[in-house]
Amino acid sequence: MATNNCVNPLSVEEEEDDEAERSLESRVPVKVLRAHTDSVTAARFCLGDRCLVSCSSDRSAILWDVQSCRPLRVLDGLHKRAISDCAVIPNSSRIITVSWDKKIAAWDLETGQILWQWKRAGLLTSCHASSDGRWLVCAAEPQSVVYISDAATGQTQHQLSEHHRSTITRCRFDPQSQRVATVSSDRRIILWDLLAQKTTVSINSNHDNVVSDCCFTGNGHFLSTASWDKSLKLWDLQAGGFRSHGGTKLQRGHAGSVSSCSFSADASLLVSGSYDRTVALWDVSSLCQVLTLKGHSDWVTDVSVSADRKLVASASKDGTVRLWDIENMEAIPEVMEKKRTEGSGVHILKCEECDDPFPVSSLLTSDSLARCVFCRLKSPSKYQPQLPPLV
Repeated sequence: MATNNCVNPLSVEEEEDDEAERSLESRVPVKVLRAHTDSVTAARFCLGDRCLVSCSSDRSAILWDVQSCRPLRVLDGLHKRAISDCAVIPNSSRIITVSWDKKIAAWDLETGQILWQWKRAGLLTSCHASSDGRWLVCAAEPQSVVYISDAATGQTQHQLSEHHRSTITRCRFDPQSQRVATVSSDRRIILWDLLAQKTTVSINSNHDNVVSDCCFTGNGHFLSTASWDKSLKLWDLQAGGFRSHGGTKLQRGHAGSVSSCSFSADASLLVSGSYDRTVALWDVSSLCQVLTLKGHSDWVTDVSVSADRKLVASASKDGTVRLWDIENMEAIPEVMEKKRTEGSGVHILKCEECDDPFPVSSLLTSDSLARCVFCRLKSPSKYQPQLPPLV
């Protein structure tokens, strides 16, 4: 299902143990959640960050209490093969699971009951729920099919056949619930518009291997992609700069294939997981990696960030979920030093209205930011900042 000439995703550059790095990790408190009996394929925060749901190749999903790290409920008995992904329905107590047994199912976390289930035509590789809670998207193989369904019933509303040339690795709604982004082993990024009911953007990512994951910033302006080529890229979807110069590659990446990525709600932090068994934290304003978290004994398969930006969850092939407490990360001297020295992504622009200089992240540079914040606020009719999505 992968494209030709792909580098081995399991290859990891050999690194010597670094005592200073281990010392740095010890300053980030971590809790290990153990209950699954096989690889954990996904982990998602839910119910206002009070809980976390994980799914596994052991054919079960588990609801965890974040505070005590104890399992509150085990959801099993339905899927006959590995659960490949799970999704949380916003503002509800429902989750979605998809599996290699071709089934998609909705579960009630309060009762543990199955609300509905459907069987699709292929192995299901990924799923996601729209931010308004109305829609679900899932991807199936080997036909590279995308299903967009009603979240309340599971009934298919749109079916996109042969959407990519090979395996779809991840599907995601944008925060406005208007577009579906998919990435694939064909190394392309495709945006499909729900209103127009057609593909509006198709990007050759120029990654050197399979694109394994993607995630949007909260305003939908930027998309991050992770790849088996051991790198991550950022794409400016609002300004459309990718059409002329592609995506922005994040430097000093992982030593192994990158499996997953996730933005914090305020888009100040990007978290990535890798087959090198580490979790990396990236400062978005400076585009530099500020912290590497080590502890998993096998591939990191998924990462997510709590809405309050205090916790990072990582799922692993080692059968565990780790909860990293990053609330006080900024106080670590090494983190502050990296932000200061490793190439700032901050630009100084001159306001076209008052001529005063003002700083702006390189990720936010666009025609809409030709004026400083004070001049923009004086004329709100000309500048309408986009509200963040509800959480």
